Amino acid sequence: MAGVEIADDTFIVAAPTEVAAVVADAGRWRLWWPDLELTVVRSRGPAGVLWAVRGPLEGEMEIWLEPVADGVVLHYLVRADTEDPANRHPDRVRDRRTRDWKRHAHHLKDELEAGREPGNPRLATVKEGPRGAE
Repeated sequence: MAGVEIADDTFIVAAPTEVAAVVADAGRWRLWWPDLELTVVRSRGPAGVLWAVRGPLEGEMEIWLEPVADGVVLHYLVRADTEDPANRHPDRVRDRRTRDWKRHAHHLKDELEAGREPGNPRLATVKEGPRGAE
């Protein structure tokens, strides 16, 4: 078995509730990790999700959401093994999975920050009421 560990952080200028809703959407999981079987071990509600992972990776994965300033730091963590002989090189597996995840994280960032000019505070959402109220 080869160990694969990934730790990645992405800052998203969006309401924590908005980011949490996307992370809780099981339909997104299938888009983000189509080859993995995920079982929720612990739902942290607005703070994220911890999954057991099976498939090409065996172990655990989590997204932890940390409200910061007018956004959220999306922490992505993977602690898993791979037994696939084609993936004997954990560094290659880690690098590919990290690049794949970062592509999804940047897409999510673009989606949730749409309409906001860089350097400006986040836009209020209808659910949110006045800017910054949560």
